[in-house]
Amino acid sequence: MIRERLIGYIEESIVKSWNVEALSNYREKGYTYREIAEKILQLHIAFEFYGIKEGDKIALLGKNSAHWCITYLAVVTYGAVIVPVLPDFKPDDAANIINHSDSVLLFTDEKLWESLSPEKLPALKGIFSLEDFGLIMARDKRIEAGFASVAESYSKRYPELKPEHIRFASTTNDKLAVISYTSGTTGFSKGVMVNHNTLAANVRFAQKHMPLETGDPVVSFLPLAHTYGCAFEFLFPFTYGCHITILTKTPSPQIILQAFGEIKPRLILSVPLVIEKIYKKRLLPVISKPHMKLLLAIPGINKLLHKKIRETLDNSFGGRFKEVVIGGAALNPDAERFFRKIGFRFTVGYGMTECGPLISYASWDTTKLGASGRAVDTMEVKIDDPDPVTGIGEIVLRGENVMDGYYKNELATNEVIDSEGWMHTGDLGLIDSEGNIFIKGRIKNMILDASGKNIYPEEIEALYNNEYLIAESVVIRENGKLIALLHPDYEVKSRDGIGDEKMAELFEQSRKSINERLPSHMAVSKVRVHTEEFVKTPKRSIRRFLYTEK
Repeated sequence: MIRERLIGYIEESIVKSWNVEALSNYREKGYTYREIAEKILQLHIAFEFYGIKEGDKIALLGKNSAHWCITYLAVVTYGAVIVPVLPDFKPDDAANIINHSDSVLLFTDEKLWESLSPEKLPALKGIFSLEDFGLIMARDKRIEAGFASVAESYSKRYPELKPEHIRFASTTNDKLAVISYTSGTTGFSKGVMVNHNTLAANVRFAQKHMPLETGDPVVSFLPLAHTYGCAFEFLFPFTYGCHITILTKTPSPQIILQAFGEIKPRLILSVPLVIEKIYKKRLLPVISKPHMKLLLAIPGINKLLHKKIRETLDNSFGGRFKEVVIGGAALNPDAERFFRKIGFRFTVGYGMTECGPLISYASWDTTKLGASGRAVDTMEVKIDDPDPVTGIGEIVLRGENVMDGYYKNELATNEVIDSEGWMHTGDLGLIDSEGNIFIKGRIKNMILDASGKNIYPEEIEALYNNEYLIAESVVIRENGKLIALLHPDYEVKSRDGIGDEKMAELFEQSRKSINERLPSHMAVSKVRVHTEEFVKTPKRSIRRFLYTEK
């Protein structure tokens, strides 16, 4: 058993944690590691019957579930390539991904299959249900015959499954494991080719540096079709013999916190949205009250209040976590400062699908305010062509975590990975003398003012998003001036009986207040109410190009 291989990590965990519960849907009976091994081996026998070879592509379209995870494990440990497809994609986009990836089999939720047109998926030989692994449709007679024979063949091959039977494919780490289709803010998605070594490097780093131990409970609520949730809420804890509880529906922050309270996870992975909502909805209204501001300014008393707030916050997350790791987007700086002040155990990491995903991380007690950790030990990270005054430039990187390229798109690959192997992230940032990475924004979002100064709209938007009655914002340039498009929090507006005229007054007050906190070249000239929620990608990133000057 080769520990350095991803498949080796999976084999070893199953053997060591044989009778431990591994995967369960929220509030449902789960599967032990032994039971998962049975399912994996049954699927391997099925793949043999279906004529699946190493490197063949198998698409996986469905909501988060234990069966989603089992399918992923079965495909990867067979030596085939898994193609996770976000259930949020529109049917035509999902079909395009399945076709573009050259997938020959599809595992899917039956409801999602009903929205697809079989005639638009001519290359698929068979379609299987994620509910029970049943056969939905077959175009290949081998699949029909093989499906009927799997149970009998499994019983003959493994009359009594034992740990010594756990020997999966000998696939080496340089082989392709995943094609991950990300939704960019422009154009159609590109298929990121992630090999076994990239996944193994992410898992290995997490095992060495993230605070999780064998048997610890974990709650999975991030989209598993994304590399962030897949690597750190699923693969890493699975290789450690943890019990992973999966929230099967797209959960609200209330459901997520409810699950935390019941399961009391030891490590929490999150996106800023969940953390920021807690800050804005629960904490900000309390700490903004005049008497509370006064008490928080008094030495001694403020420490007691900070401790009380931290304990309340800790309990919201179940009370037993060692660390909250935040990734996927920038954390609101006001929220980050407050959480750091009260001693909340959280850290902010940096990653991207093209790195499977991890680029940088630092533990909560060593991370620096405003930073996104330090480069992981399998990566080199530097700033390309930094500004001589600010030190800001494009973040570029190379190392074990970097993708093999974009599937069937050499042109796009060469645009991102240069001749020396450096991958250009498109992110602007700087690195301090201790190696801490500070991200400023996306190159394509940066606005250059008339005097040549750089404006990072994300920094301005973070301030607006903390304001009362503002749900989200987009800062654009229009006729040479900065305009803030503000989408109201209509729930709060209704609750507090705020009329449109009063709302306009409050937004204007916010504009003036925020301008006082910003350099003059970043001052917003005007705010405009945007009544509809901003259009987003399946990753919940705003499609900013829809609102900027053409």
